[in-house]
Amino acid sequence: MTRVDRVRTLLEVAFSPTFLEIIDESHLHAGHNAEAKLGGTHLRITIAAIQFVALARVKQHQLINHVLKEEFLSGLHALSITIK
Repeated sequence: MTRVDRVRTLLEVAFSPTFLEIIDESHLHAGHNAEAKLGGTHLRITIAAIQFVALARVKQHQLINHVLKEEFLSGLHALSITIK
């Protein structure tokens, strides 16, 4: 299972999103992160879920980062988050 697959599963289980898009942008960062050439280090996430509606942006991002904590510990380097 790829990191994108794991992240998708983690986010789906945690938030039951009505919309979820995950784009692996690792190749764009290969110049400053050698592991980026392998993929799964830099992800762009767009998500919509009812849990985020009444929360400040920083709290939304904290929730997502908490769910993905193990992925950060195992090689996820950067995450761009857009909440719809």
